[in-house]
Amino acid sequence: MYRAKITSKGQITVPKTIRDRLGLRQGDELVFRETAKGYLIEKRIPESPFDQHIGGVAHLKGKDPDTLLEEMRGR
Repeated sequence: MYRAKITSKGQITVPKTIRDRLGLRQGDELVFRETAKGYLIEKRIPESPFDQHIGGVAHLKGKDPDTLLEEMRGR
């Protein structure tokens, strides 16, 4: 069991063992989720800015790259 005290500013220090297990570093964010048994604390894993583009060029699969470049350049 690990414990932490809340400071007057509402801050806590996450024990080093927990930081190491979660791979937490300065600036990382934690998410607090309420469950039926209490609260679950998780490391927030930010989405990649590239995730929104996954599959965005699937229609080009199998096409010759040189032909695609020529089409883009208008040749």
